Amino acid sequence: MHQDGLRVEGVALAGIAARFGTPCYVYSRAALTAAYAGYRDALQAHGLADRSLICYAVKANSNLAILNLFARLGAGFDIVSAGELARVLAAGGSPEKIVFSGVGKSRAEMRAALEAGIHCFNVESASELDHLNEVAGSLGRRAPVSLRVNPDVDARTHPYISTGLKSAKFGVAIADAFDIYRRAASLPHIAVKGIDCHIGSQLLDPAPAAEAADKVLALVDRLAAAGIVLEHIDLGGGMGIQYRADEPAPATTDYLAPMLAKLAGRREKLVFEPGRSLVGNAGLLLTRVDVLKPGEEKHFAVVDAAMNDLMRPALYDAWHDIVKVGADDTATGAAMSYEIVGPVCESGDFLGHDRLLALREGDLLAILSAGAYGMAMASNYNTRPRAAEVMVDGGSVHLIRRREEIAELFALESVLP
Repeated sequence: MHQDGLRVEGVALAGIAARFGTPCYVYSRAALTAAYAGYRDALQAHGLADRSLICYAVKANSNLAILNLFARLGAGFDIVSAGELARVLAAGGSPEKIVFSGVGKSRAEMRAALEAGIHCFNVESASELDHLNEVAGSLGRRAPVSLRVNPDVDARTHPYISTGLKSAKFGVAIADAFDIYRRAASLPHIAVKGIDCHIGSQLLDPAPAAEAADKVLALVDRLAAAGIVLEHIDLGGGMGIQYRADEPAPATTDYLAPMLAKLAGRREKLVFEPGRSLVGNAGLLLTRVDVLKPGEEKHFAVVDAAMNDLMRPALYDAWHDIVKVGADDTATGAAMSYEIVGPVCESGDFLGHDRLLALREGDLLAILSAGAYGMAMASNYNTRPRAAEVMVDGGSVHLIRRREEIAELFALESVLP
């Protein structure tokens, strides 16, 4: 640890906390850029870079500065709502590089995406196909579509983020996909363009994704034999990141290699939809210890961040490493096992269990690997303003979202007359 504590790139976190307050999300431009380069380089190594599109999954972190950075790097975007479409366009993203996923697209969302001229809709039901055909017809257009197929592959991840089993709400069963493709090809306002598959998130073993790719490619070849020739194959995202120091994640090249090997020699364009793996380890959440509360069975460190700031521990029982920001101080005392909890009035409001730390009130902590599904899932529960967000770029720090003011939280509400 540096003598003035932990740093991101060239900037001390203690200085960021002093300037912007806590809780505060901190991102590294260099880390975001390197994560994107990992995908680009893996595709380049397999000779696939010129016919591939990396579509960042906006739901992981939708801050305009992050979207703008990826747009500058050449990324496309995977969206799941009209709101995300608007964000991508506001951030300078190219509509022709946008794919629209999600099981419940409204007709208004379909219309907005068609008018924007997006690359493709990832259709997830036969009913959605009919709705999209109707909306496209009302605009005098043909909607470009891929069918999201559910290959019934166990992603071996948390059940809440496993999406490829036959019991999932996502996609259409691969056994039904051929007939739905034939129907899509017959609809006057639908243009069949590709196929999509996404089996889950936080995947650390490449084998399930490779198994899913085998099933998708077999279907692609069956469709081609029937005269339905697809232009692109979208193999989704889901590659996991390292959350615990003792549980490393695979390198991007190693994770993608089994899938990319199967695609060698094919003519179709390739699409990937990474989210967490691009932003997760590029961000952290700064928080300060407000109260130390020793107990008979457990010791609590009450911090100023809470489940409304970082939902993942409460929602998934997810682990985030938590470290002290300041330089080691012999006056702090012996390390103890603490429950790191927030001030929200819920027993589920915790950020970490049984963390061995030497703490005193006022200490600054960094909750690591919080760049994905942190601020994106944040809420105003207990009428708490959402955190500030900053981007570190070398020796510079940019405020990319200011902290909310309490009055803003009820500005859209009104009392009865």
